[in-house]
Parts: sequence; structure tokens; C-alpha cells
Amino acid sequence: MFALKRVYEPSTASDGRRILVDRLWPRGLTKRAADVDEWLKEVAPSTELRKWFGHDPARWPEFKRRYRRELHAHRAEVDRIARLAARRRVTLVYGAKDDEHNDAVVLASVLRRKMKRPATSRRKTKSGSRNA
Repeated sequence: MFALKRVYEPSTASDGRRILVDRLWPRGLTKRAADVDEWLKEVAPSTELRKWFGHDPARWPEFKRRYRRELHAHRAEVDRIARLAARRRVTLVYGAKDDEHNDAVVLASVLRRKMKRPATSRRKTKSGSRNA
């Protein structure tokens, strides 16, 4: 299970593991005040994409599409968050003021889809049929 929370909001015990998913450290916040367990810059949007988006809601649909494409290059990190969230509460924390148009929202949607997909060990054989 996972949740989203602005990093400037006080942490609570119910947050579980707090993972900061922004590329930049939140302005004016000490590490102690942020109270994050982990900072995963790797899953944040690239600097170029972040600057292009500029938190402009008009660019939101295109931002989501581009950011999902970037996340494909970081499957290991995304998979690790999904595995962790399957075992315990994970809160994705972010610095943006806009709760609806930010990278954590997109990452959460990717994680939700990933966690709904059943894990399978099926693979194709040389003949093209599937074996378990």
C-alpha cells in the first residue's frame, strides 16, 4: 500500500516508509524536518522535463506521457518501490504545491498498474507455445 504526501506536511507513524521522489531537495527544508527514509532522485523526471513542464496544468497530459516514458529506463527502482509497497505502507513525498499535477501522482499511477498486474513466470519456448 502506498500514499502521497507533500514533504512539507508533518510526518506521521502511519506514513510508513517515506520516499522523496523529487530530483531537487525541497527548498528551505532540513533533512531532519523532511524526515524521509530515502531520496530516490533516479525516479524523478529529468531536469529537462521538469523545466519544460514548469507545473503548468496545460502541459500535464504531455508531461505524464513523457515522464512515463522516462520511468521505463528506471524499471528496477520502480519495481523495488512496488515490491516494498506490497509488504508495507510507503508514502511518496514530493515538494510541489500542486497536489494534482506533480511527478508523484504519475509515479503512483504507474505503481498502481504494476501492482495490479499478476506476476508470472511464463515464457515462450522455441516452438512459440507458453510454458509455466
